[in-house]
Amino acid sequence: MSPTFTRESAWIAQSLIVCGVDEAGRGPWAGPVVAAAVILNPRNIPLGLNDSKKLSAARREALFDPIVNSSVVGIGIISAARIDEINILRATYEAMQLAVSKLHVQPNIALVDGNRAPPLSCSVETIIGGDAESLSIAAASIIAKVTRDRIMRDLDRQYPDYLFAAHKGYGTSAHAAALARLGPCPEHRKSFAPVRARLGN
Repeated sequence: MSPTFTRESAWIAQSLIVCGVDEAGRGPWAGPVVAAAVILNPRNIPLGLNDSKKLSAARREALFDPIVNSSVVGIGIISAARIDEINILRATYEAMQLAVSKLHVQPNIALVDGNRAPPLSCSVETIIGGDAESLSIAAASIIAKVTRDRIMRDLDRQYPDYLFAAHKGYGTSAHAAALARLGPCPEHRKSFAPVRARLGN
């Protein structure tokens, strides 16, 4: 099943502005959590939008500029240090709040992937599996994922021994081996158990 514009159309029919919100990077051991908010133009929706997890990295990259150029987009980035300070759930909500605040058109309603509503400046409709159901959430998932992947490639250049470009901070065997060998770097989430276990190394 491919995402549709059905949910958005119902709100637009009530003269409301609707955005899709999604995040990337809740689970990794390193790097930021990134959220995106996207208000699609109903008359100019890029073709091929889907849940970012169902698209290749090349396809996500190819869709990034068409989404940005045809839509209203906001991005929120919360650092590993901030995640350690407030926990990953609150950091994710903070990233979503930041993404919505950066939209130059403020929405009346946000469609958010998942079953928990973040405290946003507008009304929220949660949709379980929303990135596979709503085109706006799918677009937000692509923007968030591509933005975060680009950040992790930049961090790979700063900390090449951790192979961030390959695993994007997720808990792969290669990442675990690098962490065991080197200990955490400043971009690691020290509140996450696999990282915390290596703090004494």
